Amino acid sequence: MQKIAIYPGSFDPVTNGHLDILERGLKLFDKIIVAILTNPGKKFLFPLEERREMLEVSMKRFSNVEIDTFDGLTVDYASQQNAQGILRGLRALSDFEYEFQMALMNRRLNREVQTVFLMTGLRWIYTSSSIIKQAAQFGGSIKGMVPPLVEKKIREKYRQIPV
Repeated sequence: MQKIAIYPGSFDPVTNGHLDILERGLKLFDKIIVAILTNPGKKFLFPLEERREMLEVSMKRFSNVEIDTFDGLTVDYASQQNAQGILRGLRALSDFEYEFQMALMNRRLNREVQTVFLMTGLRWIYTSSSIIKQAAQFGGSIKGMVPPLVEKKIREKYRQIPV
C-alpha cells in the first residue's frame, strides 16, 4: 500500500522552508499531496491560481508530489485522498502549541490519519510567509528565502501596492 500524506497550508507564498519540509517528508511517504487551503474569509496576497502556479514551478523536481486545493477539514480531505498522514512543519515552540491542538482534534475526528511533525531545518527556522511578505513590502531582501519565481512575483506585487 502506498504511503500518502497531505501537506496542507495556504502557501501565500511558498517558501524554501516549505520546500525543505516537503523534501524531507518524501523520505517518509511515497506520495505527498500539497493541499492549498481555500478560505474565502482570509485575505491572501496571491489569489489561489497564482499560489498554485508558484507551487507547481517550485516543486517540479519532485515526481511524487501532487498539488490540489481543498476547503473544509484537513482530516476529511486526507480521508478522501486515502492518505494516512498529515505532514506539518514546526519552527518554534509557538508553532508547537497550535499544531499539537490541531493534531489532537484531527485524531479525535479520525484515528486512521496520523499527524507527522518535522522540525524545520535551522536555516529556515525564522522564516514564514508572513515575515517574508513584510520584509519585501518594506524593501528588504528576500533572496534565498523563497524560490526565484516567488521572489519575482512578490517584488511585482509590492510595486503595485503603495507602502
